[in-house]
Amino acid sequence: MARFDKIAVLKKMGETGMVPVFYHKDAEVAKQVVKACYEGGVRAFEFTNRGDFAHEVFAEVVKYAAKECPDMAMGVGSVVDPATAALYIQLGACFVVGPLFNPEVARVCNRRLVPYTPGCGSVSEVGAAQEVGCDLCKIFPGDVLGPKLVKGLMAPMPWSKLMVTGGVEPTLENLTSWIKAGVFCVGMGSKLFPGDKVAAGDWKYVTDKCAEALKYVKDARGC
Repeated sequence: MARFDKIAVLKKMGETGMVPVFYHKDAEVAKQVVKACYEGGVRAFEFTNRGDFAHEVFAEVVKYAAKECPDMAMGVGSVVDPATAALYIQLGACFVVGPLFNPEVARVCNRRLVPYTPGCGSVSEVGAAQEVGCDLCKIFPGDVLGPKLVKGLMAPMPWSKLMVTGGVEPTLENLTSWIKAGVFCVGMGSKLFPGDKVAAGDWKYVTDKCAEALKYVKDARGC
């Protein structure tokens, strides 16, 4: 069962403005990354469902985070079908993210009041997702669609909450462009976790990079 309800999860995403996106087959490595992000100020973390037995790794990390990162909302990403969503919700996922929009996933998540953030590539897809209860929609892939799509969508649909993932970088210029366009938060992956830093166990780098990115988000918001 999710440790945080939908309102609490969305609040964490909105207040920090950034959700790290990460996968590793080694649960011990994943635990250290989650801890490093937490110490850097992150309060919502997306573990992607990409490798064999990924759900087993997630189960270990969720239990660890509950003790070592008590305010962290752990979610799952790369979910494309309702069965996978149900599996991760049973393991404690506080939110579910997908690269595409599947209404059947929304039904499963809504039943348990777990936020479902589907990947959308057009105004119509965002509208369709909102109709079935998706409070937060993911603009994906961000590096292809760009900030102009977000800005254009927000004009006629200002109530929309959008998270952009794909090509987001922990730089002042990049994050400012997305925040100013109107996103609710950003999802960021490999730029926060360079392969060589993870291999070397340089968790301080991850912590510092998260803190830096969160500061850029705050500055871009003007608060």
